[in-house]
Amino acid sequence: MVYFQSTRLVFRDWREEDLDDFRKMNSDSQVMEYFPNVLSNVETDTLYQRIQNEFKEYGYGLYAVEVKDENEFIGFIGFHWANIKIEFTPFIEIGWRLKKEAWGKGYATEGAIKCLSHGFNCLGFNEVYSFTSKVNTKSENVMRKIGMSKKLEFNHPNIDYNSILCKHLLYHISSLQYNSLINTYRSGSCNQSSKFRCDKQRNYIF
Repeated sequence: MVYFQSTRLVFRDWREEDLDDFRKMNSDSQVMEYFPNVLSNVETDTLYQRIQNEFKEYGYGLYAVEVKDENEFIGFIGFHWANIKIEFTPFIEIGWRLKKEAWGKGYATEGAIKCLSHGFNCLGFNEVYSFTSKVNTKSENVMRKIGMSKKLEFNHPNIDYNSILCKHLLYHISSLQYNSLINTYRSGSCNQSSKFRCDKQRNYIF
């Protein structure tokens, strides 16, 4: 099943044939640089099943993503019900993970913007959060480009306190903020200082 599409990407159900590529992606040290460890095949299979379970339970999840006309799985972008042991959870998290061959093409930003549109306008979300380790500046930049604002910093309870990955950043956007940014984009009044990515050449927001 295809849930929705952006200018260049297709957001669909997962297929069993995605598993081989998913295992390779999660065992790649570059892809997993800002996670405590790469994942074994068994751990990836467990994650795959958790993703399926979330779709069944919540009606949304981390969508399998492929590039239009290529029919090639490149990773996931979508939503997760985050409920780690910190005082401000649970919440709906937006996240992404793409194989390195898909990096540097704007896919994460394009896909995350489209997911926010789907979440706020079709799924009825009121707010969405995202978090990453403080050293992961690439993911933080995506959060900024899609209009999210930094809320706070925190120590991730599941990561060793002495690890460079322990300190995390929490970002947030509400449906009101998102729609305000969309209206600014549509009016043509966005500028260099705007947090929202106003790239009319790529035109992938809608």
